[in-house]
Amino acid sequence: MGRAFEFRKERKFKRWSKMSKVFTRLGKEIVMAVKAGGPDPANNTKLRTVIQNAKGAAMPKDRIEAAIKRASNKDEKDYEEIVYEGYGPYGIAMIIETSTDNINRTVANIRSYFTKSNGSLGTSGSVSFMFDKKAVFRFAQGAMDLEEMELDLIDFGLDEIDENEGEIFVYTAFEDFGKMQKALEDRNIEITNADFQWFPATTVELTPEQEEDIHKLIEKLEDDDDVNQVFTNMA
Repeated sequence: MGRAFEFRKERKFKRWSKMSKVFTRLGKEIVMAVKAGGPDPANNTKLRTVIQNAKGAAMPKDRIEAAIKRASNKDEKDYEEIVYEGYGPYGIAMIIETSTDNINRTVANIRSYFTKSNGSLGTSGSVSFMFDKKAVFRFAQGAMDLEEMELDLIDFGLDEIDENEGEIFVYTAFEDFGKMQKALEDRNIEITNADFQWFPATTVELTPEQEEDIHKLIEKLEDDDDVNQVFTNMA
């Protein structure tokens, strides 16, 4: 699971960099977190996580603070997190996570992307049963020993731990996110990214040409300002 995640994550970071939309997305996440739990990161786990991710993405401190202040304004838009499911070309299952202030606009756009790509937007639960939702934490390895860390974190819900180019990836069940976050923070580990990922139980092999069609659909979806992340069961 780890290597596949790293590849997808690296691909995603490259696209976000080209699209210059990552700060906008993180700004929305900060606004949602503040509205849900208040502006103090010490008392708002979700906000603390988003700020960690923003720092990991090199988001300027003034933009982070501006987003927190903006969320306290009663005129600031309310965003809703919605997950869409469907099938892309060649029967590839897809999960699309969004945050939107206009559901009608978002669903119309996503349906259009699927239709134009010979796919179909499904109903809730139509493909998510094929995936496992996991919490993923990412941080620099430093002098930490992987085997020792694995033994140390297993009581906090650790499913898997992996290392790639000096970074450690820790995977837990969705419901163990808070427990693992606290364990890492208690050990003074500086988390650079923490989020949720959908991992397919099985994957589908495609030809290079077919893969390119799926990548084109993914890029259309991720170009949409309302879309946060896209997951598939493509191998």
